[in-house]
Amino acid sequence: MGQGSSTPLADCLNAVCNSRSDCVAYPDNPLYQISWVKRYNLDIAVTPVAVTRPDSAEDVSGFIKCAVQNNVKVQPKSGGHSYANFGVGGTDGELVLDLQNLQQFSMDTNTWQATIGAGHRLSDVTQKLHDNGKRAMSHGTCPGVGIGGHATIGGLGPSSRMWGSCLDHVLEVEVVTADGTIQRANANENADLLFAIKGAGAGFGVVTEFVVRTQPEPGSVVQYSYSMTFGKHADMADVFEQWQTLISDPNLDRRFGSEIVMHELGLVITATFYGTEDEFDATGIPGRIPTGKISVVIDDWLGVITEQAQEAALYLSDISTAFTARSLAFREDELLSKDAINSMMSYLDNNDRGTLLWFLIFDVTGGAISDVPQNATAYSHRDKIMFCQGYGIGIPTLTQTTKDFMNGLIDNIQGSVPQTLTTYPGYVDPVLTNAQESYWGPNLATLGQIKTKWDPNDIFHNPQSVRPGTLDVKQESSAKSRRWRF
Repeated sequence: MGQGSSTPLADCLNAVCNSRSDCVAYPDNPLYQISWVKRYNLDIAVTPVAVTRPDSAEDVSGFIKCAVQNNVKVQPKSGGHSYANFGVGGTDGELVLDLQNLQQFSMDTNTWQATIGAGHRLSDVTQKLHDNGKRAMSHGTCPGVGIGGHATIGGLGPSSRMWGSCLDHVLEVEVVTADGTIQRANANENADLLFAIKGAGAGFGVVTEFVVRTQPEPGSVVQYSYSMTFGKHADMADVFEQWQTLISDPNLDRRFGSEIVMHELGLVITATFYGTEDEFDATGIPGRIPTGKISVVIDDWLGVITEQAQEAALYLSDISTAFTARSLAFREDELLSKDAINSMMSYLDNNDRGTLLWFLIFDVTGGAISDVPQNATAYSHRDKIMFCQGYGIGIPTLTQTTKDFMNGLIDNIQGSVPQTLTTYPGYVDPVLTNAQESYWGPNLATLGQIKTKWDPNDIFHNPQSVRPGTLDVKQESSAKSRRWRF
C-alpha cells in the first residue's frame, strides 16, 4: 500500500488503520494513481496526499481528526465519477476518504425505508432494493456512480419527474462532521446540516449511510427510441424544436422522461414511460414526439435499468478517459427559440470539433422535482425544466481544439438567452467563473451560514465547494434564532 514518509499525518493515518491491509495508500505506491486515486477525467491531474478506505464511521472520524491535526483538506469519494476529479481531492495534497467498504444495507418492511451504506454504487442499490421487497427509488442511469455523491448533490434520472430526485428520497443520514463527531441529521435533529447535505454534501461532512424512502417497482414500462442520421446538423433543427415543445408542456405526464443526444453522425431521442403501452398512447405523447422505431414494453424493472445503463455507456462510460464537459440549465422562460436552435446547429456544422467523440445531451426535468420548494434543500434547480451537457472526448488525448469547440458551443447557446444560465452541480464544470453561485444560487447565502457553523475552517474542500459565510452581528443573531424547517 506504500508507506509514505514518516510524517505526523502518515503516522496518524497508519494508527487508525491499525495494521489493516488496503486501508491507506500514499503516492510512493507504484499503483497509486491507477488502483487508489483512479482519476475519472484523465485530463485533470490530481495527487492526493493519501487515499484511505475506511471500514466504519469510526474510521472516517479517525481519518478526519488526522487531517484536522495536520491542516489537510478532506474530500470523500463514493464512486469516482467526478468530471473534474473533485472526488479524488480536487487539488493536490488533500486527503481522500474512499467509502467503497461501507456496504451496510437493511430494509424496514414496516415503513419500507432502506438504510444504505455510502459505498454502494447505483447498480448495487437497484439490485438490493429489488431483492428486499421489489422496491425502487429515483437515481441516474450510470451504474458505476456512487450513492454517496449522487444523493448529496441531486441525483437525476428517468424516474425523477415521477418520484423526485435521488436526494428527495433521503430522510436521514449518518454523517461525520469537521470535528470528527459522528452525527445523525434528519428533520428533527441537525436539520440545517441535512438541508446542506441534500445538494451540497461534499462541503459539509462525510455521509456514511443514508435512510431513504422507497416506492414499489413499476410494472410495465415503455421504452421509446428514435434515431436519425443526416448530412448536416441543420437538418435536425425541426426535430429538436418538436422535442423541446413536447418536454416544456407544463401538463406533460410525470410518468414520462426523455433525452435528446446529438453526436457526430446524427441524433438519438430516448424516452421512458412508467406505465402500459395503452396508458402511454392515452397521454397523447406518441403523436407529439418524432416517429421512431416501435416502442418496446419491458415488464422487468431490472431489465429497464440495464437497458438505460447500456444507453448511458454509449455516451460516457465508467472507463477513465480525457474529456471536457460543460453544462447549462434552463427555466421555462430560457428555452431555445427557433433562431437559437438554428444558430446552435450552424455552429455544429461549421466548427472544427477536434474529435469524432463528442455529444450534446438535453434532458427533461421538472415534474415532482419542482414540487419541492427551492429553499427546502440545498439543491436549487427546482425551477428548471431542461438541462444540457456537452462532452468532448480525447482520442487518445484531449486537444485544445476540442476544448475550444465545446466552450464555443456553450457560449453559442448562452448567447441566445438574455439571462446568465446556471447549471446543476452534478454536471461539474471546472471552468465556471463563479461555480458556487451557478450551482446553488438563491441558497448560497444560507449554505455559507451553515458552513460557518459546521465547518468554519473549510476542512471539506474542493475548488467549487461552498465556502464559510461572513456573518455580521445582525445576521448571526437571526441565524441563531432561526428554526430550521427543511
